[in-house]
Amino acid sequence: MKRSILFDTETTGLDPATGDRVIEIAAVELVGDLPTGKNFRVLIDPERDVPEEASRVHGFTAADLEGKPKFAEVVDDFLAFIGDDPLIAHNARFDFGFLNAELKRTGYKPLDMGRMVDTLDMARERFPGMPNSLDALCRRFGIDLSARTTHNALLDCKLLADVYLELMGGRQHGLGLVADGQQAPSVFYEGPAQRRVVRVVPKADELAAHTAFVSKMGETVWSS
Repeated sequence: MKRSILFDTETTGLDPATGDRVIEIAAVELVGDLPTGKNFRVLIDPERDVPEEASRVHGFTAADLEGKPKFAEVVDDFLAFIGDDPLIAHNARFDFGFLNAELKRTGYKPLDMGRMVDTLDMARERFPGMPNSLDALCRRFGIDLSARTTHNALLDCKLLADVYLELMGGRQHGLGLVADGQQAPSVFYEGPAQRRVVRVVPKADELAAHTAFVSKMGETVWSS
């Protein structure tokens, strides 16, 4: 089954070009669109102050990050966890922008934008003109938000994993389409114009059973 990584960041502000830095990275491994239980999470010393308005959003102050590793000290572990797999995030361009700024600062190659899967784009396509924040999507899909008092990156990842599954068709997508012992197909979002379509082809004995059943029904509209 396809492996992908769902991730989130928290930052000191909104724009890496003006000196804002990453202070938290969290990531969740998905296989077949479902969490495996393997997670990555780290708090990072941003090597600068944390503005009060940012602290109100994510709950972290400069004191909370004092003594935490710098990005250069955790980058190898993060890259090893994400591998070469697709990277899923909500408003993913924001997170990619910050991570690529950090990677450039430490002399690493930027993340390939072709790996990006943006659940905000997916939600806007499915629910045009409606609120599509993470909170709004959780409420729309009946996902419990009671623990979300601040924008903790790992909690946001776990909520987004549930949202992503719903956007992909819910827990029933791909189930019941294969014989015992075979791997269920996984549908992976690749943008508005590209989707994999799963088709079920009946076996010869199934067709024969269907024909025998229909023959007992006498004259039907579709047989005339």
